[in-house]
Amino acid sequence: MQAGETLTLTVNQTPVADVVPHRPHRSPWVPSSELRRIVAEAPADPGLFEDLAEVRSELLDDPR
Repeated sequence: MQAGETLTLTVNQTPVADVVPHRPHRSPWVPSSELRRIVAEAPADPGLFEDLAEVRSELLDDPR
């Protein structure tokens, strides 16, 4: 297990659980400087804003 492999526990040869290597909890938040770097290295698809506008208008037009 120290090498990072997964262990499958079985009962009567039926898998019942997986023991996986521990990963420290990582915050979902990143500093704005890191976010800017990520966006600069991998910008969004050029059609993303058009796709989002279409979805947004569909949601706003929903009579529910």
